[in-house]
Amino acid sequence: MHTVVCNTVLCMQVDRLSITLEPRLGAAVRKAAKRAGMSVSAWIAEATAARIRSQALRDALDAWEAEDGPLTKKEIEGAASTLGVRFHKARRR
Repeated sequence: MHTVVCNTVLCMQVDRLSITLEPRLGAAVRKAAKRAGMSVSAWIAEATAARIRSQALRDALDAWEAEDGPLTKKEIEGAASTLGVRFHKARRR
């Protein structure tokens, strides 16, 4: 079910969800949201979006490798350098 939420600047349609978390995880989420200056809902939405983007990238890389073979260490290191991140071999799920 979608709900329309409005304030003085913006109206948007939202999908209200109810989630259940283990108490320590819930406390960690509240602490992280407070530290980020965000509501818990906004923090969870941002974390969820990041997880979805990560999965989409993983799926795209899997499709690429299925078609063209595995990326070489040199290709991965080059991409990491271009993106300004450190390369470390991660286990794939």
